[in-house]
Amino acid sequence: MNLITEIERPVGAGQVRLNAVSTRPEFAVPLDSRRILLFAITAGVMMANLYYVQPLLAIVAATFGRETTTAGYLVTFTQAGYALGVFLIVPMGDVLDRRKMLSLMLVVNAGALIVAALSESFAMFAAASLMIGITSSAAMVVISYVAVRATDAERGQRVGQVMTGLILGILLARTISGLIGHLLGWRSMYVIAAGVVMALLLALRAAMIREQVRGPLHYLQLLLSVIDLVKSEPQLRLRSFYSMLGLGTFSVLWTGLTFLLSGAHYHYSEATIGLFGLVGAAGAASANLAGRLGDRGHAQRMTALLAIILLLSWGMLAFGQRSVGWIVVGAFLLDVGMQGLQVTHQTVIYKLAPHARSRVTAVFTTSAFFGASMGSAIATKSFALGGWTGLSMAGAALPAILLIVWGINHVRRPT
Repeated sequence: MNLITEIERPVGAGQVRLNAVSTRPEFAVPLDSRRILLFAITAGVMMANLYYVQPLLAIVAATFGRETTTAGYLVTFTQAGYALGVFLIVPMGDVLDRRKMLSLMLVVNAGALIVAALSESFAMFAAASLMIGITSSAAMVVISYVAVRATDAERGQRVGQVMTGLILGILLARTISGLIGHLLGWRSMYVIAAGVVMALLLALRAAMIREQVRGPLHYLQLLLSVIDLVKSEPQLRLRSFYSMLGLGTFSVLWTGLTFLLSGAHYHYSEATIGLFGLVGAAGAASANLAGRLGDRGHAQRMTALLAIILLLSWGMLAFGQRSVGWIVVGAFLLDVGMQGLQVTHQTVIYKLAPHARSRVTAVFTTSAFFGASMGSAIATKSFALGGWTGLSMAGAALPAILLIVWGINHVRRPT
């Protein structure tokens, strides 16, 4: 039984009948630049929600009487929540109206941001962070909507443009929250973020096409179909694994960098730490370029090249304990590599199952953010045990594994 294209519907006591859910891809229409800009901003804002806390770890930890390294697990909480949201919620976009889904998710997200702002304990803030992460998976609902609506010829480019916004959100979140945290206090950042989310909700409801329900929602069968999709698509499994490693090494850097820059030798403020996000943002153009090259059939070569860039970046970052110049160059290269890889992977996976793009997104992104939460935990533990050198070695291990696995698969299947 293939659960990817069929769903079980109860027809009577003790009876089950299979009913085909329409697998015809929704009618693709050209997406104008204003809508793409809105979708890119939305993806960026939702992803930024996960990362506001990173440059604020020291002052949040002080507020709740915790060590900065302990507060680092807040990033893990938020990213793990995001992975849960992608796996448990995003697949419903293949059946339900994505416009309604986004509306509900953004309302709950804004509420969770307000709870974070009002938190009186570390536990309360951690719980709010988990819910922020779960509902910020709305970013992937946006991307699956764009993947469905874009034409085949422009899909990689359009997804790349939205991914550029998403990645800029990840990177600029640190700069914005560092400055606002320094000027107005960390709680103000979460209040402002809630207001931005509500403004986006209004804009999205006006811009998005209302979708028809594409079959009855049998939730358990829908989740089982995700597992069936993983079993039937080896390229999805492989690209999801690559994504886990790529976003993992990215998270090792940006979680660990706060420990380095706020500690001995540098003693930077949260505002100064946040400015390092601008270094990564400068590499965001690689996402759009990677999308174009992926559309032209160069995904394999791009995967190897970008993984090598990731590995080289850690060679430079390892010298960052005493020289901020190495951090700037290394962080730039790491972000170029990670951003380009994510879009390269997506040019491959969105060709696999046109009828199940929300589920493809769920598999790919759950893996990616499992890697991100793993990377945050690795950064916290490796820095505590081995300082910046130990963290650099741990970060470099992930792209090294990616290259080894790519090489093995390339020998087996060169095309």
